Amino acid sequence: MRREDEAEFSEFVEVNLASLRKFGYLVCGDWHRAEDAVQTVLTKLYLEWRKVDRRAPIAYAQRMVVNALNDVHRRAWFRREQLKNELPEHAMVIEGEAASDRRLMVLAALAQLPTRRRATLVLRFWADRTVDETADIMGCSPATVKSQTSRALATLRGLLPHPMHEYMEGVTQ
Repeated sequence: MRREDEAEFSEFVEVNLASLRKFGYLVCGDWHRAEDAVQTVLTKLYLEWRKVDRRAPIAYAQRMVVNALNDVHRRAWFRREQLKNELPEHAMVIEGEAASDRRLMVLAALAQLPTRRRATLVLRFWADRTVDETADIMGCSPATVKSQTSRALATLRGLLPHPMHEYMEGVTQ
């Protein structure tokens, strides 16, 4: 790799590593799997950096993360832990914990979605991608993105005890 390319790749990693990790976590719900996927992606990305379109390298990296996480599900040895539909009861909510509890409820509900639907929601609402950008990253049509988004939101509505807008108040990246 040329020195200029290596410097550019290093800058890309420095700027985007944290957001790629968080993106991976939101897609799969597991920090360790997200970290593994991002490391695998960065290794592959380094090897093909000269071929990467410099106009949208983060979109390409996000697509690679989604693909890496989907590959894990295809492996026969992978077994997913069983999730429960109920969160533990809290005796009381201390001031400031309400937002944290809402966030945990949303993350628990997201974890119950199939990977592609979860990835669609994360791309659309956390990464703030358009339908077309999400379709490109996911390798599907815009209509599929719309239907996956609709179905995922309907599932979330069924899993969460309060209306969706209550969970969105104060949500930040």
